[in-house]
Amino acid sequence: MATTAFFIPSLNLMGAGCLRQAVDTMKGHGYRRALIVTDGGLVKAGLADKVAGLLAEADIQSAVFDGVHPNPTCANVNAGLAILKDKQCDVVISLGGGSPHDCAKAIALVAVNGGKIQDYEGVDKSAKPQLPLVAINTTAGTASEMTRFCIITDESRHIKMAIVDKHTTPILSVNDPETMVGMPAALTAATGMDALTHAVEAYVSTIATPITDACALKAVSLIVAFLPRAVADGKDMEAREQMAYAQFLAGMAFNNASLGYVHAMAHQLGGFYDLPHGVCNAVLLPHVQAFNSKVAAARLADVAVALGAEASAEAAIAAIRKLAEKVGIPAGLTQLGVKEADIPVLADNALKDACGFTNPVQATHEEICAIYRAAL
Repeated sequence: MATTAFFIPSLNLMGAGCLRQAVDTMKGHGYRRALIVTDGGLVKAGLADKVAGLLAEADIQSAVFDGVHPNPTCANVNAGLAILKDKQCDVVISLGGGSPHDCAKAIALVAVNGGKIQDYEGVDKSAKPQLPLVAINTTAGTASEMTRFCIITDESRHIKMAIVDKHTTPILSVNDPETMVGMPAALTAATGMDALTHAVEAYVSTIATPITDACALKAVSLIVAFLPRAVADGKDMEAREQMAYAQFLAGMAFNNASLGYVHAMAHQLGGFYDLPHGVCNAVLLPHVQAFNSKVAAARLADVAVALGAEASAEAAIAAIRKLAEKVGIPAGLTQLGVKEADIPVLADNALKDACGFTNPVQATHEEICAIYRAAL
């Protein structure tokens, strides 16, 4: 049997109020100058100032880069890197969801390894660990705060690069549900369905293990129970906290079992049309699992049970559709502006995406095109 590795940050803080504990931990590490990587919305919401204030109390200076796009780009990485070098920062803090986390990983990786972020597309292309990264999560979906996955849009090629590198794993992840209360319902839904996709794809992955299986199925059961509540009432703290645990468990699963064609295909939609990642995943998930069911029916039956349905692949797919509809996910890609004429190019790029390599069945170009068309 092949040797397996299990990647996770060395320290992960969970629960209401743990943000302050995270700053105390940073002080203990002796960091002096931090680059906070975030977006304009979180600056306006006052969260960046809150983090900067806690850092100042701990005698840690900080600079803010708030130019991260929803689909972070190579230009975003370069802009943040310039601030980091100018301020001589010795630690990077990502504040937000997957976009700031991924951008911060790229900044921290290039800061130590040199070159440009495009040099690290693929699996384990870096030579040295990145600058220390502390990831403070404000959404419950991507799990990027605790994974070795980094997705950056290459504007010149109109594609999302998948950078899977053990050196991008943060040293500390922070999931404080108090930072998630302000998340709008639509974002709560999209990120929650992203977490469901992580769990399902990890469970049917060709490199799943008993550890990742346990994480994935527990994540599925928590998501179906608590995502509708979090979408309906953003101040439901129990739902927020349980969704934080759910997305973290799903992250543990896919960080080690990898993903599949849902992500490989969704990345192309994001890179080509600049669409929200979680929504693309949610629309594609039932269609890809219908394709996978010819070899992964037994695994999908387990997913169905975790979703509270009868044990069959068909029931799993139906339950996924029902949950997506319940939380307001669009029914098809046409509603997102996807054009059938673009499908052959999207399929070309999806087949090159590293996330697809662990899908339970390998697809032809024609089959990927057919899945995209079914999802329209």
